[in-house]
Amino acid sequence: MSLKNKLHQLKLKYKDKKMAPAFNALHTFLYLPNETTHSGGHVRAADDLKRTMNTVILALVPCLLFGIFNAGYQHYSAINGFPADFSLFDHFINWENFVLGAWTVLPLVIVSYGVGLAVEFLFAVIKGHEVEEGYLVTGMLVPLIVPIDIPLWMLAVAVVFGVVIGKEVFGGTGMNILNPALTIRAFLFFAYPTWMSGDKVWVHEAVERAGTADAISGETILGTLAQSNPVQFSISDMFYGYIPGSVGETSTLLILIGAAILIFTKVASWRIILSGFVGAALMGLLFNGVVDAGWISESSKFYGLMSTPFWQHLIIGSIAFGVVFMATDPVSGSQTNKGKWIYGFLIGFISILIRVFNPAYPEGVFLAILLMNVFAPTIDHYVVQGNIKKRMKRLKLKTA
Repeated sequence: MSLKNKLHQLKLKYKDKKMAPAFNALHTFLYLPNETTHSGGHVRAADDLKRTMNTVILALVPCLLFGIFNAGYQHYSAINGFPADFSLFDHFINWENFVLGAWTVLPLVIVSYGVGLAVEFLFAVIKGHEVEEGYLVTGMLVPLIVPIDIPLWMLAVAVVFGVVIGKEVFGGTGMNILNPALTIRAFLFFAYPTWMSGDKVWVHEAVERAGTADAISGETILGTLAQSNPVQFSISDMFYGYIPGSVGETSTLLILIGAAILIFTKVASWRIILSGFVGAALMGLLFNGVVDAGWISESSKFYGLMSTPFWQHLIIGSIAFGVVFMATDPVSGSQTNKGKWIYGFLIGFISILIRVFNPAYPEGVFLAILLMNVFAPTIDHYVVQGNIKKRMKRLKLKTA
């Protein structure tokens, strides 16, 4: 007897038991359900929730793999520096980078999925409903938006908080008003701020291994610009991702590839992505205009980020990752087409606003998305009401 048949028999045996939802989830994860429809009209489509989640994970895998490489790359670069005949290709094929990166990143993935799915299973058993697939994407997003050396117990506590408070209290997948992954990151930032900011958390054990705290800095580019200090990385480094930062946020190139996958498969809204980048670019352009007009001096604490070219804001920090993978969440984002334009634009606009005016927390995209998650229903409400008023006017003109 095959494993599938054995699991199906056990599934039938425990059909009415308390642990049935957890067992059914395991069976469905490994195999397709055995039940099929026999009568009546049914809509059959390939884009069910599980396939949608798998598509997002597929788009995130390149960012994860590069994050694993970059963790090792930043570690060894901080210690050894760059030789005169430095070749990035040689570093990329150096398996030491991947081994160290895997050693530090994969535990984050394991804790994220292990703790998050345990909470999901627990709530499914308590409430007596099927385990939902919503955490499949959240579990992948969480390790990509945290620093490389965050303690695993902190991550576990944050995951429990995010799943329970960010999703389950609202009714589970499809009912949450806030993005669960961003709720987890917000909890980490406000509960353990020293592990989420500063210049010692973005490069794996660089200070401890190098032994000279003054010689090594794991500071992100945004932190450097917030202090009006010169950046030592080239534009190509910023675009390709060879810079310190959260695990999956550094490579704008791979994020754009992920965006193309999501847009092509119609999993994510291109309106939100495009308007998010436009909003961020416009806000950056406004700040550049203020600097060019001489309204702010170089001694101002806001000068470094204000004078950063508007287009450069799009390839540093988490703006690209947030707009592509977080803002496009179909549950917590706007639902109407016009609302998506407004929603995405305000996320990009507010992100750069927070980035510039809060030097202590120069990365504002996650706070901007959480804020707009709250206002998304309001945006859709007024868009719908506006459409109703227009149709009522057209109806009155026709009947007049």
